[in-house]
Amino acid sequence: MTSIDIFYQGEGIREIAHFEAAPDHSFAVVKIAIIEKHGLDKETLIYLEDRDEPIDESCLLRDHAGHAGIKAHLHRCRHVEVAVTFNGETVHHHFGPGTTVARVKTWAAERKFGMTPQEAGEHVLQIAGTKDRPDPGTHLGTIASCPACKIAFDLVPNERVNG
Repeated sequence: MTSIDIFYQGEGIREIAHFEAAPDHSFAVVKIAIIEKHGLDKETLIYLEDRDEPIDESCLLRDHAGHAGIKAHLHRCRHVEVAVTFNGETVHHHFGPGTTVARVKTWAAERKFGMTPQEAGEHVLQIAGTKDRPDPGTHLGTIASCPACKIAFDLVPNERVNG
């Protein structure tokens, strides 16, 4: 393995960006390079996708790379406070900023609102008070900014086009 692909999003980086690094580099090296590239705050932490705690920056990339590389998120918030409302009921939970919208939807729809996977599949998360429906792979930290570190969603039926 000559290099590892790192796909990342971050605070202020909504689109997926790409970085290549040597397998024996630490996450600290990658974090510094990405911070410099995007002008991020030095207090930024690095998270693996769908993990609630930041990665130990002394860890080597090769120990965490999958067949498609590494999916990461850089953010100053340690957690994002999430509220999801459905049928007048609101549930709350804290997630890491690298958590995907898909994971939040599954948590809310199936675990909290008791939907079957099929019912959940007919719903999407929409940012409360907007028509913005982030893609399922979007990291929470791209839509929740510091210092608020929170986001509210409505769980709404997915629009169907008949015809």
